[in-house]
Amino acid sequence: MTEQQFDVFLCHNSEDKPAVIQIAQQLLQNNLKPWLDVWALQPGAIWQYSLEKQIEHIGAAAVFVGQQGLGPWQSEEIYAFLQEFIGRKCPVIPVMLADAPQQPKLPIFLRNRHWVDFRLQEPDPLVQLVWGITGVRPSAPLNTAQVVDIQTATSVGWAPPTTPPVAPPPAPEDDLSSEKGIDYRKLRDLLKAGQWRDADRETYETMIRAVGKKSGGWFTEDELLNFPCTDLLTLDRLWVKYSGGKFGFSVQKKIWQECGSPTSSGKNWDKFCIRVGWQDANATTYIDYNDLKTNPQYSPTGEFPTALRWGVASVLRRGGGVVRVAAWGLWWSLLSHPDL
Repeated sequence: MTEQQFDVFLCHNSEDKPAVIQIAQQLLQNNLKPWLDVWALQPGAIWQYSLEKQIEHIGAAAVFVGQQGLGPWQSEEIYAFLQEFIGRKCPVIPVMLADAPQQPKLPIFLRNRHWVDFRLQEPDPLVQLVWGITGVRPSAPLNTAQVVDIQTATSVGWAPPTTPPVAPPPAPEDDLSSEKGIDYRKLRDLLKAGQWRDADRETYETMIRAVGKKSGGWFTEDELLNFPCTDLLTLDRLWVKYSGGKFGFSVQKKIWQECGSPTSSGKNWDKFCIRVGWQDANATTYIDYNDLKTNPQYSPTGEFPTALRWGVASVLRRGGGVVRVAAWGLWWSLLSHPDL
């Protein structure tokens, strides 16, 4: 018989099972399949063997912490499973339950990870958890109806409902509007597939056509300051949506403004470049394009797009490195766009 595939392993103290079951039910209602012992284990089966059959396929692990603190997953067996997730570079997500201590004690390998906090209402912890599991921030409200009653959930032999979970409403179609007749379907598909470098290059190709030039051409400050509004918003909207809010021109603009809206090189410009991951922490070297993290899960906020690097005339040399980067005036012109 074919093994059922799961999206996330729910690692928890047995004392917290009622609360974890409620969260598991909400994940089911949003089309995610959690591995939970009371649902996945055949009576009499050894849980390690069952999980071993799934470990190479489950895409994420959620480690729950409640009032009782760390549970049986402190044992060597559970720790080994979590190390397997980390070794495969799968998300391992610490989750604070509603009754978790104010200052929870976490294992060393979890302390540097951003946690999901069900003690808070904002940001929505279920949205954060789904985002952590899938790598994609939900764009529509999540279904949280029909949460399981705790007494029912803790009854012997309880299992998840056999009726299919209620699917969230379909996401609206992307608005690919263009004032210049540009087709943004290729860019959308690249972003949707998480092909960030190819999408970065395609962003340049669409932008250079939008200003009436051919591939390989350079932008001018005036072209970027007056870049077609509809097209700029379409580009930004696609980047923001498919990166879960991590990438996009508007994301970069916010950081640029927080750094003093620099219009030339200097400390504020360096501060901006450090924030978005284009310079090292000491502002001595520009990061080579091939060394950018290129992953919304690990990248600094605002790392992409860097599309202007293909359409500039300047080459910057610093700290022994050589990197084509946009001239200060070009970035200032784009980020100063009145409609961004």
